[in-house]
Amino acid sequence: MNWLYLLVAILAEVIGTLALRASQGFTLALPSGLVLLGYGVAFYFLSLTLATIPMGIA
Repeated sequence: MNWLYLLVAILAEVIGTLALRASQGFTLALPSGLVLLGYGVAFYFLSLTLATIPMGIA
C-alpha cells in the first residue's frame, strides 16, 4: 500500500509542476489552485509513504 501512496505523491507532484508552468506566475486562478492542490496532495502522501519506506528510496 505504501508504494501506491508513493505513486500518488509522484503523480500529484507532476500535476502540480505542470500547473505551475501554466499558471503564468500565479496570475491565472485555476492553474494556481491546481499547483496548491497538487503539491499539498504530494506532500501528504509522501508523509504517509515515509512511515515505512526510507527517505533515500522515496
